[in-house]
Amino acid sequence: MADIDLERLERERQDADRKYNDALTAFDASLIRSTATAQPSVAAGAPLPDAPRGWRGWWLQPFRRWLMPWLEAQHRFNTHVAAAFETIAAREHERVAALERFQSALIVFVQQITAFVETKDRQLSATSVKRLDEHQDALDTLPDLRSQVAVLQRAAHMLTRRMSELGAPQPAGALAMSSGGTAAVVGAATSADDYKYVAFEDQFRGSVDDVRAKLSTYLPLFDGASNVLDVGCGRGEFLTLLRAAGVSARGIDINGEMIAAARERGLDAEVADALAYLQSQGDESVGGIFAAQVVEHLEPSYLMRFLETAFHKLRPGSPIVIETINPACWLAFFSSYLRDPTHVRPIHPETLEFLTRASGFARVSIRYSAPVADDTRMKHVDLPADILASSDPTARALVEAARVVNINAGILNNLAFSYHDYAVIGYRS
Repeated sequence: MADIDLERLERERQDADRKYNDALTAFDASLIRSTATAQPSVAAGAPLPDAPRGWRGWWLQPFRRWLMPWLEAQHRFNTHVAAAFETIAAREHERVAALERFQSALIVFVQQITAFVETKDRQLSATSVKRLDEHQDALDTLPDLRSQVAVLQRAAHMLTRRMSELGAPQPAGALAMSSGGTAAVVGAATSADDYKYVAFEDQFRGSVDDVRAKLSTYLPLFDGASNVLDVGCGRGEFLTLLRAAGVSARGIDINGEMIAAARERGLDAEVADALAYLQSQGDESVGGIFAAQVVEHLEPSYLMRFLETAFHKLRPGSPIVIETINPACWLAFFSSYLRDPTHVRPIHPETLEFLTRASGFARVSIRYSAPVADDTRMKHVDLPADILASSDPTARALVEAARVVNINAGILNNLAFSYHDYAVIGYRS
């Protein structure tokens, strides 16, 4: 979640807390408080007063006898009214007491709600953090799982294909040349670990589509050609491009699983050693040779024999294209070349150019590809125009320092962050 969202949520929480506290205060102030109930001035059921003594009592006696029935009736009524008031007052007092008890319980409940919600919130937050940690752990293991699944898929594919091959009859005497130059039966020439390198290519070199797009820049060099040989064809990316362009081609590779992957795409490919295959071809019979990411796997003596043999087998004017990792780029050497355990030795662009030309090829050139991303390269210092035009000694010193930094950045970019790959291109004279 973005920091701005967290700040907004914190402001909303503080605002909600303030409103809650204000509401709680207002609620407390609005509670009904009990007040003392007024008591009646005359007790219910009090008797009428006696008549006065002496001549006053004698004189009032007739009136008393005449008024007494009405006075007694009024007295009884007053007694009933006073008793009713006492009953109502008692009931009202009990109602107010019950309301006070309810209000007290309600305020306690409201106060407990806050702790309840906060507890739930802390539990939810802790659960969310735990789930996020678990998800992150799962994501961290995803690359490893993908690699393992890729290897297992390749292994399962290899086993399925091997089982099919075991059930099919093998041609007697079917031989191929291993990289060491010794003859071996085709079915046994492939290593049991070939599928691992196919999975390695899938992960680190890129998908078939990615590699095909990268190699498409070499396709125009083979316009109008025929019988092109793709040495180390791998999964058949360049063979697919040649087929789409109407150029007849065949691929060879010593990795049986690579060849199986190419054949699954309907491509003409076979397991064979590069030098042995070329030696089996007629002179001036091959219309072009393409070898991408191959020569770094070869010993120097093997490479020189390969170039000499290629020269004799190519038709005059036919191209040879040899792409490999650029060890003159330090990033490419340390990130790409050293990653592959099957690499034998790096080849400097000028070295491969010299060996190609020394083998008799003409119009030999170097083409660099896969430039290092700009965000990885050293950045140049750009000074404001007013500092560049200033004659102030401090400004001139700053301009000179920036100039030196930019020169050094350029040198480092050329040495360490130039191009990942290069290709030597030559033509049979």
